[in-house]
Amino acid sequence: MSQSAKAINTNLHSPFSIESLEAKFLNSEAKIAVVGLGYVGLPLVSALHVKGFDITGFDIDQDRVDNLNKGKSPLKHIGSEHIKSLIESGRFKASSSFEELSQADAVIICVPTPLTKQREPDLKFVIDTIMVISKYIKLGQLITLESTTYPGTTTEVMKSLIEKETGLVCGTDFFLAYSPEREDPGNDGFSAGNTPKVVGGDGSDAMRLAKALYGKIIDIIVPVSSPETAEAVKLTENIFRAVNIALVNELKVIYEKMGIDIWEVIDAAKTKPFGFMPFYPGPGLGGHCIPIDPFYLTWKAREYDVNTRFIELAGEINFSMIRYVTDNLAEALNGHAQKSVKGSRILILGMAYKRNVEDMRESPSLKIWERLEEKGAKIDYFDPYLPIIPQTREHKSLHGKESIQLNAENLKKYDAVFVATDHDNVDYNLIAKESVLIIDSRNVFERKGIQGTHIIKT
Repeated sequence: MSQSAKAINTNLHSPFSIESLEAKFLNSEAKIAVVGLGYVGLPLVSALHVKGFDITGFDIDQDRVDNLNKGKSPLKHIGSEHIKSLIESGRFKASSSFEELSQADAVIICVPTPLTKQREPDLKFVIDTIMVISKYIKLGQLITLESTTYPGTTTEVMKSLIEKETGLVCGTDFFLAYSPEREDPGNDGFSAGNTPKVVGGDGSDAMRLAKALYGKIIDIIVPVSSPETAEAVKLTENIFRAVNIALVNELKVIYEKMGIDIWEVIDAAKTKPFGFMPFYPGPGLGGHCIPIDPFYLTWKAREYDVNTRFIELAGEINFSMIRYVTDNLAEALNGHAQKSVKGSRILILGMAYKRNVEDMRESPSLKIWERLEEKGAKIDYFDPYLPIIPQTREHKSLHGKESIQLNAENLKKYDAVFVATDHDNVDYNLIAKESVLIIDSRNVFERKGIQGTHIIKT
């Protein structure tokens, strides 16, 4: 332990050994802190709880903390009954009192990493969390970051901040690792417990401890040589998706002009048992990962005087789909009903960025709504997962808008229904029967065998 740490930090506990810390993780005797109780943090809490750990979850949202402690879940895919069972076990509680971090053997950070308005990395939440952890750090504490970020964040930002604020030495007094989240809300086949986990430690002892902790709760651990490598793995996974989605979006535009159905092309191409992986077009990208993560790498690449033209082009193509589908909607209105967008009543089907979740972050539906309103359309929406649009940093004019009730009487009021998100628990037969015009950007009607001359794919 460093002498400076002894002198300046009042929250330090007794000396430790790597062996004793490792044993606490392997035997589920460690106390775990999870910072950030959202789409990443809560599934992780659940996985830790299954293996017998005592967990305190921290969040700056007091309403969320209070509701969790009452057994109320903020996420539909993690039910309130499940949260209630975690609370009643006595091995999980939510807190906004961060001084309790000093009791934790491991702190796992699952906070947002958005972009600024200039599309540069915004590490405010990570840095704020690190500053708080530094006040209450415990000797021997393992601190891992799961938030998506650029290579170097763990060692260049987190490590230097903690050492500066505490006088402690990383690898001697505390340990750092990076292990990217791989959550896929709405995917029932994979959870935090059975999705292979990439782990990169800052030094051999950090790696040893991180493997002991994550190996206890996750079936397959994938160790890599450094936090930087683990950070790059996460970016690569999401850039891969962004680029391939951009490719099929561009092919969609080309093939449509040729009179070729991109959906039929993909269905046929994916029968090839090797060398092809299906990706599907859509009205634009949403969620907290794919629209954002590529720009973390493009920003970092500038430090090395490297241009990321391919990645940036993919972003431009995916963003351009919002204009493409709204233009197609306008064309369909004009051709089918001899109406312009201005003055038309349009129902957007789905505000979440993907099917079967309530997550609206970066949803293309928000931008589509605003673009159509700018053209003079009157917009409503239906989304069974989002009865009311929550407040967002950007689309403030939409805050508080409420979903309509999906019934025959309401559907007849609209000049067009635009399918932006293809949730499963929607009566598509009713929509097909009662709607005047449907513009389907997700191919959901054809997939369900529902046909009609008023259903137009885009």
